[in-house]
Amino acid sequence: MSSQNRNAIFAVLAVVTLGAQMAGATVPNPLVTGPIAATVPPGDPSHNYPFFATNADLAAYGYIEEEFFFEGLANRYNTPPLVTGTVIDTGHPYRTRMVVRRPSSAHHFSGIVLLEWQNVSSGYDFDASWQASHDHMMQRGYAWVGVSAQGAGIHTPGTGLRAWNASRYGTLDVTQNGQILDDSLCYDIYSQAARAVRHPAGIDPMGGLPVKLVLAIGASQSANRLSLYHNSIHPLAGAVDAFSFYVGGTALRTDLDVKVFKTISESDVAVVGQAFLSEPDSDHFRRWEVAGTSHIDFHLLQEWGPVQVRDGVAGIPPACARPPLSRIPYYFVANAATDHLVRWVTRKIAPPIAPRLNVVALGPPVVIARDSLGDALGGVRVSQFAVPIATNTGVNSGPGFCFLFGSFEAFSAATLDALYPNHGTYVRQASQAAHEAMQKHSCPTQHLLRVTAPIS
Repeated sequence: MSSQNRNAIFAVLAVVTLGAQMAGATVPNPLVTGPIAATVPPGDPSHNYPFFATNADLAAYGYIEEEFFFEGLANRYNTPPLVTGTVIDTGHPYRTRMVVRRPSSAHHFSGIVLLEWQNVSSGYDFDASWQASHDHMMQRGYAWVGVSAQGAGIHTPGTGLRAWNASRYGTLDVTQNGQILDDSLCYDIYSQAARAVRHPAGIDPMGGLPVKLVLAIGASQSANRLSLYHNSIHPLAGAVDAFSFYVGGTALRTDLDVKVFKTISESDVAVVGQAFLSEPDSDHFRRWEVAGTSHIDFHLLQEWGPVQVRDGVAGIPPACARPPLSRIPYYFVANAATDHLVRWVTRKIAPPIAPRLNVVALGPPVVIARDSLGDALGGVRVSQFAVPIATNTGVNSGPGFCFLFGSFEAFSAATLDALYPNHGTYVRQASQAAHEAMQKHSCPTQHLLRVTAPIS
């Protein structure tokens, strides 16, 4: 990256950071404790290590993982739909945790923090975006911080942090000793986590790394919570610089200038209600719908499953009506969206507008137009989908989370022979499709803040 381009990025970041400082001045700094020592390796029966400690090879990227507790006094808010919230009352004590995975050296840090609202749909803290995209995050020099903002991740019997290791996590509480059970403290908890990361007072969770941007990220249920945070709390707190929603997110107000990037799967359009949201692309909003993908897919389960088993929270896979788990890599598109969002905020370069899935009936059920092979029409189409070897969809049925698993049904040998008379035909078509997808949707790496061009 040239010195001229780098100076331009620094100037943009200075303006963005100053704006966030001014807007977030009313967010108090929590008291941070840690790092909390891990006295045993992950998997030890004592559980004296961070819950869901990553299995990723952090050392290969020059990264470290640390866990911190933080505590303070939180507000409760009125949050009417699509308007700025108001404070109900204040002074509610809480204590919770954040997990930090970051470069060990400023030389490898891009200056970007991805602040993930931990998903608690399964009754425990799930670092969904990290599980799907940790290699990409580390390649880019992003720091990832997971915030335990909701009660289910801490207080659920059997799987919550307090039950998982009472001696390590027994002092954590986001319910004011059982008096507040509606997660109404979660929004201020998240704002204070952002404050601790960007402007530490006392112990610095980032270990002295210079933080330039904090991007709010969340998947599924967490994206829904962050949507409300965007609408009602962000105008008051200004604690983050932009939002990235994965496989989720509810209706957003359109009168805020903060950038928002939503990437959703075919499942989200077909069965989770995203088809009913009217969300036109704008100068501050992008929505990408990824054809053939499922809310929970094969790649995510490959990453998530071993950690579930290790930490004792794995469930029995349900018997779905169709073979489950789409093999189409949703996370490729999510990674590109994150990079685009960074470039959008830092360089004012808007991401491409992507075609939406071809919805022919809102139903219910929602009906997506499909080709003769059963694959969806429209949407962002990665090469694995555009040149198929199976029918991959975002639709399934059956018990439990089957409706989120999508489906994968391999083509017969006869179908493969008809589509691709020889190996060379397949390779040529797949290469061309990959090139077209890169041209349409990928973020040019020379414009990104990368490990090789850190912010200083």
